[in-house]
Amino acid sequence: MDAFLSDIRVIGGPIPIVVVMLAVLAAAGLIIRRTPRGRPRRRWVVTVLIALVVGAAIGLLACWVIGDLMNTFDVQLSPTSRAWVAVACAGMALAIANLRSVRVRRRAGAAASIVLFALVGALGVNADFGQYTTVGSMLGTSAFAPLPAVDLALQRAGAGTDSASEHQLWKTWAAPAGIAAHGIVGSVTIPSSVSHFAARNALVYLPPAALVPHPPALPVLVMMSGQPGSPENVFLAGHLDKLMDAMAAEHHGLAPIVVVPDQLSAPTVNPMCVDSALGNSATYLTVDVPTWIRANLDVQSAATGWGIGGFSQGGTCAIQLGAGHPEIFGSIMDVSGELEPRVGTPEQTIARGFGGNSAAYEAAKPLAILTRESPYRDMVAIFAAGSLDSKYMPWIATVAAASQMVGMQTTVLTSPGTAHDWSTVRYAFEHGMPALYAQMGLSRPAS
Repeated sequence: MDAFLSDIRVIGGPIPIVVVMLAVLAAAGLIIRRTPRGRPRRRWVVTVLIALVVGAAIGLLACWVIGDLMNTFDVQLSPTSRAWVAVACAGMALAIANLRSVRVRRRAGAAASIVLFALVGALGVNADFGQYTTVGSMLGTSAFAPLPAVDLALQRAGAGTDSASEHQLWKTWAAPAGIAAHGIVGSVTIPSSVSHFAARNALVYLPPAALVPHPPALPVLVMMSGQPGSPENVFLAGHLDKLMDAMAAEHHGLAPIVVVPDQLSAPTVNPMCVDSALGNSATYLTVDVPTWIRANLDVQSAATGWGIGGFSQGGTCAIQLGAGHPEIFGSIMDVSGELEPRVGTPEQTIARGFGGNSAAYEAAKPLAILTRESPYRDMVAIFAAGSLDSKYMPWIATVAAASQMVGMQTTVLTSPGTAHDWSTVRYAFEHGMPALYAQMGLSRPAS
């Protein structure tokens, strides 16, 4: 059943097209109406126009109140999302106007159309954010089988045996004949032996170079989703596996191994990548996860071969942990991250996440970590945000500037025409990955 649900796409594919076509037909049916004798047709036309305009206005007003004024979602809705909400509300208002019909069949059709128009709006907003790509991802079912035992065993056999020559694989690697064209993604369980953090299963991407009989020790990239979210978002919404396959094809099968752990414990929980009553997320990500990686994957030992990145809450985690542990990570990718860890207002954050300790809260902010751990040497940091993301873009610019001031080699990317969504993430992956390749020794460094 999980595999079946994971094959039903709600972004792309026939389902959104069919739903929109049905909505258009429903709208046409609700507009076209046989006017009773003696009643001017013009009155119905005016009613339709008023319903459409008022409905669209209510939708836009709701976006402003809920999204901007109340900041319910902690992100600003893009113009595209607002348009989808306006269209959906206009359709629902049209349907409500038809509920006064004397015909039972028309009233029933109008009632059903309300649900249909709401579905159109939901699909449109989801397509804009890119969060859920399949029915399975909406329901939280897994789209990935466990990582094949034979491939994991091959990786374990070489774990901890990297050599200095493998830190510059672009010079020394020669792909064997018959190397796979694509990598594989599978789920694994990373025990929380030290942290006791209630993590969900992680996902691992093994590139083609990791699938040969005697694989080299490869760099590793630890990536994280946003919140709400799950590890699957990085591949299903971010398409990172597809990008890695494409880059591997250009580099003789070479790509970093990608490990996507669960930094949340549940979609709606934000432990803020610190150790607190919300869970020891920081220890899980900096002790348990690296320990498992070193014991089970054939990866490089030097910090230059390790990177950490994420989107939104995951981006905040990336700069917190990457900047806080330069002995582990030599690369950071912060996509639309925050200026500080948050679970509500600063007062709520201090109470819930830091046990009332405001000093601990201040110390967990990225800017404080950068100051405390500076100066940095041989650390690459990629920062990105969407051009329409007026809330997160200034935060990214602030953290990027601070990172550069303390010695990091920084790059700031602006994704054109996107907001706080997975389109921005895909842009960041595509345009930021070459710098990580060079840092990790997978491609010739820029002169």
